[in-house]
Amino acid sequence: MPRFHDQDLTGVRMRGVELVVDVEISGELQNVVVNGVDIAPLVDAELNRRMPERAKMRPDYSDGFREAWAILEQLWKRTVARAMTLPGPALHRNIDDEWSFIQTLRHLNFASAAWVDRMLWGTASPWHALDLPWDEAPGWDGIPWDREARPSLDEVLTVRRERQAMVRHVLESLTDEQLTADVTRKEDGWPHMENFPVKECLRIVLNEEWQHRLYAERDLDTLETLTPG
Repeated sequence: MPRFHDQDLTGVRMRGVELVVDVEISGELQNVVVNGVDIAPLVDAELNRRMPERAKMRPDYSDGFREAWAILEQLWKRTVARAMTLPGPALHRNIDDEWSFIQTLRHLNFASAAWVDRMLWGTASPWHALDLPWDEAPGWDGIPWDREARPSLDEVLTVRRERQAMVRHVLESLTDEQLTADVTRKEDGWPHMENFPVKECLRIVLNEEWQHRLYAERDLDTLETLTPG
């Protein structure tokens, strides 16, 4: 069965195809027209109906960002508690070639360091040795990227709590005026952006946290069936 993983299918045109049985699509949808109907708004509305908190993950004002982060921290507490019921080796297991639970946390640590510590606070090299960029990243000098590391959950959570506290601290004092500003980082490394909106930096962090928790919950479902009780 054909599988497309982390592929950019922008501009794809399919004619006379049969997407009838056992078709699964997971990813960002925008202007996706099926038989003359743009299904992206329909999918978006249904996901928000199923998960009302999801609609709060693209706030426009500072209070909305604080609310969204509080929601994410509570959701992640439950997810981490669930993961703690599994044996340590299971948290390093990759399901369908996706990141393991621990790799997911390492990537979220990387994301918050990139978009808050570097972009908003201006720390040129905010990295921890266990930070993990996305798999298709080009690679940069000075940025850790050890996909095969096998730290314990406690080790990763130590960094995780520090990064969560950092984001929380930024949001506690965030103002609507600050959200209208842009930031520029030209130092070597990543992100390397010019006049990038503060609001989008924070929205990226929210989106990463939201999406990767869904992936983690999905894979925990599988891991629980594979792990002897």
